[in-house]
Amino acid sequence: MRDDKPATSPGSDATFPGVATWPDAPTARWWSALDDGRLQCDLCPRRCRLHPGQRGFCFVRARDGDRMVLTTYGRSSGFAIDPVEKKPLSHFHPGTAVLSFGTAGCNLNCRFCQNWDISKSREWDRLAAVATPDDIARTAESTGCDSVAFTYNDPVIFAEYAIDTAVACHERGLHALAVTAGYITAQARVELFGPMDAANIDLKGFTEDFYWKVTGSHLRDVLDTIVWVHEHTDTWLELTTLLIPGYNDARDEVERMCRWILAELGPDVPLHLSAFHPDFKMLDVPSTSPAALRAARATALDVGLHFVYTGNVHDPAGETTSCPRCGHVLVERDWYAVLAYSVTADGRCPECGTVVPGRFGTAVGHWGRRSLPVRIA
Repeated sequence: MRDDKPATSPGSDATFPGVATWPDAPTARWWSALDDGRLQCDLCPRRCRLHPGQRGFCFVRARDGDRMVLTTYGRSSGFAIDPVEKKPLSHFHPGTAVLSFGTAGCNLNCRFCQNWDISKSREWDRLAAVATPDDIARTAESTGCDSVAFTYNDPVIFAEYAIDTAVACHERGLHALAVTAGYITAQARVELFGPMDAANIDLKGFTEDFYWKVTGSHLRDVLDTIVWVHEHTDTWLELTTLLIPGYNDARDEVERMCRWILAELGPDVPLHLSAFHPDFKMLDVPSTSPAALRAARATALDVGLHFVYTGNVHDPAGETTSCPRCGHVLVERDWYAVLAYSVTADGRCPECGTVVPGRFGTAVGHWGRRSLPVRIA
């Protein structure tokens, strides 16, 4: 995943003891009863089938008697105020502050996960801070945030909590952002992405072999989600690919991925190419070099994508938004901080009048590059 970590990353090597019931957990939205007595989770393509007392692969959705529950609803692994560029979103209210949070667990098994202390946690769903959707929206408003982001781990697995929080945000005039791997069923994605104002979806590679062996999931399900969000919602969409040396960074694979983006989504969906650093179960893999990242960006631009960014490295050229028609610098950035901004109030290039795809608003934010931990009382 991208370099989007909480300001503090609590972790534990303790093992969470198994339990059979979750009396305080709310009933989940997406599940069905099978003829053999098991309950099937219909949230993600894994479709876990559970006997009483069992948890799904994600660890946080469980069977409690004759119902499926979300055991982490209302509890978070931590809150922080970040720049929106860290999500990363480069065409959504640049420079603004975002209240970010996640819960615990994950429905993927990425060997390179940088937030594994949260996504693989077996204790945080019991120990995390309690916060209602309205608590979160109220805190975001009082701290001057423009948006709330569901991130750090995947909001797919805490979808009910994310949806309710998005609704609470809209009631206060705030935006809701989803940072996700997009591994979700057609049934559930309608409800999850419906209230999201923007989403960054990880396109982790472009071969089924990579997806299955390295993430434990399937490429086609993710591609279907990406196309559906682009074609059937008003959610602003950006993509991120973490380039891992020797795994998904071959020039031909990057080129094929970018040609798919161009054909299915058009040239204006921003693509973020991020540098890998050794973590979790891939400590023996070298970091992505800045030169390799810049070369991949050049490939994407040569294919015809208009907005391609680099991440996890210091590369001002790869952070800058320029007009695809005349080349005028629209948003100049340095390590998430916005240094210059010239998009007009109606979202156009001031030099040639070309419409700049995105959600730019009437003014730039000035949060900068800092990340600030927040405690919700």
